[in-house]
Amino acid sequence: MDTATIALLVAAGFAGGIVTTIVGGASLITFPAMLAAGLPPVIATASNAVAMTPSNFVGAAVDYRRLPKWSSALHRVLAVSVIGSALGACLLLWTPEEALKKLIPVLLGLATAMFAFAAHIRAFIFRHGDDPAMHSARADRVGLILLAPVNVYGGYFGAGMGVMLLAILSLGRHGEYRTINALKNVLSGLSGVIAVVIFIASGTVAWPQTLSMLAGGLIGGYVGGRVAGIIPEHFIRWVVIVAGSIMTVVYAQRYWRIG
Repeated sequence: MDTATIALLVAAGFAGGIVTTIVGGASLITFPAMLAAGLPPVIATASNAVAMTPSNFVGAAVDYRRLPKWSSALHRVLAVSVIGSALGACLLLWTPEEALKKLIPVLLGLATAMFAFAAHIRAFIFRHGDDPAMHSARADRVGLILLAPVNVYGGYFGAGMGVMLLAILSLGRHGEYRTINALKNVLSGLSGVIAVVIFIASGTVAWPQTLSMLAGGLIGGYVGGRVAGIIPEHFIRWVVIVAGSIMTVVYAQRYWRIG
């Protein structure tokens, strides 16, 4: 790996760490950097997950005191998350490289769209937070059913998963928004850890590239915590949306032979 590639991955990890700390959605920046470093799609996806999970998990660790009390419902949510993430990671390992290339523009586009509508989803949760229908036993069951495919997606690719989790966890008896957000962070971190264990055990991680991005991500996460009150959140959000949109078009042209 040459110096230019190392610099690219460290810079992408640094930017991703800042983005993760302030608004989330780092994979829309870091995953294309892994592809640009010359990694095949499956290895790039696995390596990106390993590189960015430590910085993603920080938010989960910080928020653990806001989690809902242990209950059978929470036990089911965690079980679905673990099983779904493991299935998603295994599904990625079983996906042929050429098939994943065709999926990459779809995955990037979906993640960008989810990220773009995150503010609207949060606003909806705040507006309807007192609606009893959203916190009924029936809503709990619906949320659990929806949680399964989202966690499979989280183990498979992961970008934009937090937005999906936020919307689903608002259904059911999990409490106020801050509690829902804390649970979302823990489930995102748990999904990442499960996937990372499987990727490492399967030998699907390109370690030189991963460690370069990991170093940048840890520094970026620290810097992001320092500048979170200085850099406007909406500015970072638009940078991520624009970057995700551009990457979607770039990889659609590359892998779908458009233009």
